[in-house]
Amino acid sequence: MSNNTSLPTIPFGRTGMNITRVGFGSWAVGGDWAVGWGHQEDDASIATIRRAVAAGINWIDTAPVYGVGHSEEIVAAALRPIPKSERPYVFTKCGNVVDPAKPKDFPSRIGAPASIRGEVEDSLRRLEVEQIDLYQMHWPAQDGTPLEEYWQTLLDLKKEGKVRAVGLSNHDAAQMEAAEALGHVETLQPPFSAIKRQVAAAELPWCVAHQTGVIVYSPMQAGLLTGAFDASRVANLPSNDWRSRNVEFTGDALRRNLQIVEAMKPVAERHGTTLASVAVAWTLAWPGVSGAIVGARKPEQVDGWLDAATLTLTDTDMAEIGAAIESSEAGVGPARPIAA
Repeated sequence: MSNNTSLPTIPFGRTGMNITRVGFGSWAVGGDWAVGWGHQEDDASIATIRRAVAAGINWIDTAPVYGVGHSEEIVAAALRPIPKSERPYVFTKCGNVVDPAKPKDFPSRIGAPASIRGEVEDSLRRLEVEQIDLYQMHWPAQDGTPLEEYWQTLLDLKKEGKVRAVGLSNHDAAQMEAAEALGHVETLQPPFSAIKRQVAAAELPWCVAHQTGVIVYSPMQAGLLTGAFDASRVANLPSNDWRSRNVEFTGDALRRNLQIVEAMKPVAERHGTTLASVAVAWTLAWPGVSGAIVGARKPEQVDGWLDAATLTLTDTDMAEIGAAIESSEAGVGPARPIAA
């Protein structure tokens, strides 16, 4: 895998990889499944991934659960014509399993070692790679498998060379502490946005203290912070778009959330950029955050947030947005980074 990129990179924890501040998220390109974004044309997905890579994005985050394997296949198809030395890093996950015979059923959170070992082989095949750059446990297991058991399985896969680095997604500080006792938690992937801020309290400081790389997901809160949403658009979302059922997109929560969007508008104007880029850059301004995962379903959507890869928000910008978060009472969690 190559580090060739026109965009700035930073060390990704202690993984030995240097990553761009934004990466391509391929949740939506999985198409229509239990927690999908609705129908998605594969040709559009492939063109979108290639636009991101051509722009200098040097990592892609996917998961087998996205479209029940389809997202991984689309990532492989998009990268196939690119010389191996110029391809981006590819990160995927395990432990969130859908029965292929019932693709619309909600996934089960499985930590059994045999299941994870089967998943990694399936991901290697679908992604058409000999080694996965980062392998992450998607959620804490709910099948009775202790954290220590599934984390040891990931550490073993690294030792065997199946994966280059291992991390946790959607795990809290106490769970990371338990895993760290067995072997270093190289990365964490938590949800983080100006609306969903809970991990800023404990998880981000833990990662700073342990040199654990952090890639945050949903930094635009599923499009809510892009300026493209109002009550009427939400009302017209198709029923197979998970956002149509999400509390943050309705009622008082939507009204509060849109106050944050209003506060971001003058920041975007000062920097000559988009609201989407400001929303992503807000997450990157927090100590400990290595990069942000940003999705797109059409090539032109990449252009809407690419500025975030090079945008640094000022203390004034962060103070303005933080004040709006506090006054609106939107979301939960710290409103602004604590000054060092």
